Amino acid sequence: VQLQACGGGLVQAGGSLRLSCVVSGGTFSTYVMGWFRQAPGKEREFVAYITWGGSTTYYADSVKGRFTISRDNDKSTVYLQMNSLKPEDAAVYHCAARAVVPTTRSWEYVYWGQGTLVTVSS
Repeated sequence: VQLQACGGGLVQAGGSLRLSCVVSGGTFSTYVMGWFRQAPGKEREFVAYITWGGSTTYYADSVKGRFTISRDNDKSTVYLQMNSLKPEDAAVYHCAARAVVPTTRSWEYVYWGQGTLVTVSS
């Protein structure tokens, strides 16, 4: 299973970006998909997850109301729409996958993408 994230870049505070993560191999429609981020010198932190059918989403308090996770099972792709970006949102964003049971714990995700860098200027 391979995950390929893209969509990062430089944006001004208050701006928006949409990250995408394409999954190849495996059975995408059975995976819980998560987004995590890691800023320099900080631990990896949970951002959001979406269950296999898309019926359930969950967000970290720090992004709730600003970020939206979604998925297209026909395209084997998960998205993270990020609005009202703040300088503290700057990080490398990683998508991750695991089977069936959703979780915010990074160590419980089996498959990981390489990450895409988000930079937010103030």
